Amino acid sequence: MARRMADCRRWPSESSCSLVIIGEEDEVVRAAAEHAASVHGHEDTPQLREQIRDFLEPAEAYVPGPRAQEPLPG
Repeated sequence: MARRMADCRRWPSESSCSLVIIGEEDEVVRAAAEHAASVHGHEDTPQLREQIRDFLEPAEAYVPGPRAQEPLPG
């Protein structure tokens, strides 16, 4: 299975979060959901996990350092 990435640098946040999580898809979704709840105040719901899954990128897309932010989808 291909490794996937969740990159907090991609989205604006009050804390300017720089966390990047790379691993197998289910591991990344679980860790990103726990992070979103504990750090960013989101509720860990099935809907949040599905949204995270939709936002995942290939691990090979990782680039160190700052990243241009994107607006959160509607």
